[in-house]
Amino acid sequence: MPRFEPWSAPRAAGIIAEHTHLEGATLPILHALQETFGYVDAGAVPLIADALNLSRAEVHGCITFYHDFRSAPAGRHTVKLCRAEACQAVGCDSLHADILRRLGTGWHGTTADGSCTVEPVYCLGLCANGPAALVDGEPVAHLTADALEAALTEVRQ
Repeated sequence: MPRFEPWSAPRAAGIIAEHTHLEGATLPILHALQETFGYVDAGAVPLIADALNLSRAEVHGCITFYHDFRSAPAGRHTVKLCRAEACQAVGCDSLHADILRRLGTGWHGTTADGSCTVEPVYCLGLCANGPAALVDGEPVAHLTADALEAALTEVRQ
């Protein structure tokens, strides 16, 4: 069963309409769209702008300012790698380079087979157990490249 609905402008317009009454509705709308579709499609920008009487540039600026919003669908699984100081202190930079090399992608990238999207995060609250990651929302402490590979194998089954 797919995690997200396929993009649909009429469905997006309905989601936007459900949130326009909120004060500061831009972020709730963007979150609702991403929760529904897995990303914020470029086609949503004019719909949001029209509904909230904003310029398209203002909406686009909001989407690109916040790193949690995606402009393209993510892979079937999401890996969030902690880049905070505590994880850096225990060697996450070289580990991340190895992980990205193994997966064949960069930050915010998706593997060629569409199985995994890698995103940086800046603190998962696992500072005493770093380096740390989230694999589909599940924490992985004392991360190694092999431990990540095992976690990805587990979620793929």
